[in-house]
Amino acid sequence: MIEKLTDWKKIDPRYKIQESIESLALFLPLLLLGWLLFWSVPSLDSDILWIALIGLFVLFLFSMTLIPRRFRSFGYVLRENDLMFRHGIIFYRQVAVPYGRLQLVDISRGPIARILGLCELRLVTAAASTGVRIPGLSEAVAAELRDQLIGLAESRRVGL
Repeated sequence: MIEKLTDWKKIDPRYKIQESIESLALFLPLLLLGWLLFWSVPSLDSDILWIALIGLFVLFLFSMTLIPRRFRSFGYVLRENDLMFRHGIIFYRQVAVPYGRLQLVDISRGPIARILGLCELRLVTAAASTGVRIPGLSEAVAAELRDQLIGLAESRRVGL
């Protein structure tokens, strides 16, 4: 099932939920800690703490607004001799991983991804810079893609 470069496959939309939960898990404790410091330690300079809290909250809102755009930036396509993967908003990256160079195809799941039924597919080659991580794949898609990539890698390595 080799496709053209214009047939980019997208990751699962539940990845936006995963990213939102991970952002909340990062920023919420920091915001709560700042809020508690503001009310419990009267000797702290309240102006600096307010500025820090507002800055952290703005950073959190900015992070949340970027999630849909980051989601749309992920894509992959299986071509004749390689897998093309792209991602990034500011730092755009597009990588071609030749099937014959694949050394490891790994599926991993963190706790939030597991609850949402998502996986991350990692492709490892001899060159560290071409390692690819495709997040936000459903379990079925990740398993099918892993099996397909392993089959393609074995058939391409025979000719080496």
